[in-house]
Amino acid sequence: MMLHIPAVLTRDQVSAMRRRLDAADWIDGRATVGEQGAKVKQNRQLPETSPLALELGQTILAALNQHPLYFAAVLPLRTIPPLFNHYAGGEHYGAHVDGSLRRMPGNGPWVRTDVSSTVFLSDPDEYDGGELIVTDAYGEHEVKLPAGDAIIYPSTSIHRVEPVTRGARVCAFFWSQSMVRDDMRRGMLLELDQNIQSLRARLGDCPELVGITGHYHNLLRQWSEV
Repeated sequence: MMLHIPAVLTRDQVSAMRRRLDAADWIDGRATVGEQGAKVKQNRQLPETSPLALELGQTILAALNQHPLYFAAVLPLRTIPPLFNHYAGGEHYGAHVDGSLRRMPGNGPWVRTDVSSTVFLSDPDEYDGGELIVTDAYGEHEVKLPAGDAIIYPSTSIHRVEPVTRGARVCAFFWSQSMVRDDMRRGMLLELDQNIQSLRARLGDCPELVGITGHYHNLLRQWSEV
């Protein structure tokens, strides 16, 4: 399931983040990938232990945790603190798959990467190129969203970032382990949840809707790994 999550951050939040990120010290982005990724990655990132990255990452996670669509789609159990990347001057990231496991900072617990998330911090008119291209069974999907919006997609997907030929593309990115491992099941639960919310707004909690809601929670109870 690939899903656009609009307005995760306000325009004021994005502007405040960008002022601080534009003045930050960036390092070679290959510091956070394995051997395969290092061969195709050319960008800059904030260090994983950067106080600025940790602070801004907490702001992003707090905003996402209050976004009902994000929670319903991802059903996050554990989330790696967001990292921040910067592409300019032809920088890019070739086709790759995210690692299946990542460790929480400070030798914390391992996290299975089920869902990859990118929060855009540059508007599309600020840069040329830089599209996130995600490949699945239905072909290639091109993503270039307004600042403050997010895209989520299965971490099993092959994806790449096209070269940035003008301006700068700044984003936050991170991974979540979902309470429901299987992407198809997460998609089914999201669709069921959205229909429940729509019917509740039209009909209230009629007996039939109470029954359907019960089925949602029983499926989540059966499929979750909590």
